[in-house]
Amino acid sequence: MAANRAHVIRGIFAAYLANDRRRVEDAFADDFRFTSPYDDRIDRATYFERCWRVADWIERHELERIFVQGDEAFVTYRCTAKDGKSFRNTEFFVFAGDKVRSIDVYFGATYANGAFVRQQG
Repeated sequence: MAANRAHVIRGIFAAYLANDRRRVEDAFADDFRFTSPYDDRIDRATYFERCWRVADWIERHELERIFVQGDEAFVTYRCTAKDGKSFRNTEFFVFAGDKVRSIDVYFGATYANGAFVRQQG
């Protein structure tokens, strides 16, 4: 089961790069919720309205680690944009069967051409 959950996570990241919204929709449960520093348990429809956008700005995702335990998983990744900026995030996934029921995202540092970019806040 752990290998299957890791496969689903890899598929979601691949779908973002391919701009394949249908594949991401198919991976999410009907009662999906998303939380980030900007979003508090938003529902599936709001997630796609607010968070889905054309992914042609992404050069690549590097999935650094995926830890799966039962119905939960952590993934840490580096996303590199075509303009040279990159960032690392960690996401916590909760599954219901073979569908993703929720994702909580934790933002990491941002870099531009390999140099740390201090965020305003």
